[in-house]
Amino acid sequence: MAQPATANSTNASIAGATEDLKQLALAKRDNRIQTEDVLNTKGSEFEDFFLKRELLRGIYEKGFEKPSPIQEESIPIALQGRDILARAKNGTGKTAAFCIPTLERVDSSKPEIQALLLVPTRELALQTSQVCRELGKFLNLEVMVTFGGMPLKDDIMRLYNTVHIIVATPGRILDLANKGVAKLQACKILGMDEADKLLSQEFQPVIEQLIGLLPADRQIMLFSATFPVTVKQFKDKFLRKPYIVNLMSELTLKGISQFYAFVEERQKVHCLNTLFSKLQINQSIIFCNSVNRVELLAKKITELGYSCFYIHAKMLQNHRNRVFHDFRSGRCRNLVCSDLFTRGIDVQAVNVVINFDFPKNSETYLHRVGRSGRFGHLGLAINLITYDDRMNLFRIEQELSTEIKPIPSVIEKALYCS
Repeated sequence: MAQPATANSTNASIAGATEDLKQLALAKRDNRIQTEDVLNTKGSEFEDFFLKRELLRGIYEKGFEKPSPIQEESIPIALQGRDILARAKNGTGKTAAFCIPTLERVDSSKPEIQALLLVPTRELALQTSQVCRELGKFLNLEVMVTFGGMPLKDDIMRLYNTVHIIVATPGRILDLANKGVAKLQACKILGMDEADKLLSQEFQPVIEQLIGLLPADRQIMLFSATFPVTVKQFKDKFLRKPYIVNLMSELTLKGISQFYAFVEERQKVHCLNTLFSKLQINQSIIFCNSVNRVELLAKKITELGYSCFYIHAKMLQNHRNRVFHDFRSGRCRNLVCSDLFTRGIDVQAVNVVINFDFPKNSETYLHRVGRSGRFGHLGLAINLITYDDRMNLFRIEQELSTEIKPIPSVIEKALYCS
């Protein structure tokens, strides 16, 4: 007759499964070239952070092998409950850097909201909540995602049941809190991804109202690739002796080869067609500066015979969700979008970004180009430059201390393919 499992045998089983998953993560490691912004670590292991075995199991099952530099620097500090201001390049593991300590610190036995993770866009909310669920798969935690554009009634019904962690856009969670549905008085952890965007004029008043609803002994973690003046002002006002992590001094666009093609406006589609025929594209994201141009370009690309989706802020939310999910799943090779898609979206297979319309400022350029070369892998950025863009090109090169070279007749695959 089978004997019931004891606590020791259960722990041994979890430990054994965790070790097996760690070996699987190691075995999954491929031969792709990675840049130093994810490889230049101090040699830490996830076990060094003394995380729960169940959390380690989720980490290794997700395929994480070792902490990246931003995770190595941030996780031990965040586990102490300290405020953090962390800056690192896009695609170096920032999301896990705040999700892992959040999952570790939340107590599944308490049926209350204990952590709020804020993001600026709906797509990023879906992505971040998915990361939380995958990493916390064995923790028995309830993670909820909420954002505008979806039925408020569904969120209200969900909050009648236990929720431990909420991933949200600011306006929607403030609405739920003001209605007395989302009770935040026990929420001691506030994480903010893409903090520079969240602290722009559009969001900052809402963020400050939300902070007023949290307990006095809260922890605030700010993560972003860029920190303008607004972030410093917020830090001085709300953060208490924050631990500063800055891994951006020399790693802004490492691993991404950048080129420009000087063209007339009417030549852009022809140039794009040539790029599609010559490049080895796993998946590409093509940026336009307006919603109308997104839809027109997607139609042109489809007429040229290439698989293409498009996404922008004026689409119905259900349609946006479907496009985002299908592109991440690899059901389409090319995605045309507006700057909606520049913030934190992580699609590992994207190895080429094309600026069909060149951006107006270096911050937008940085976030767009950061959609390729995720987690230290190689990427390619092609910029279609008209006569009117030439000064912007020069200014962005100066501000980012980078060089965008004229496009060669042949782009070596080794620059962007692993």
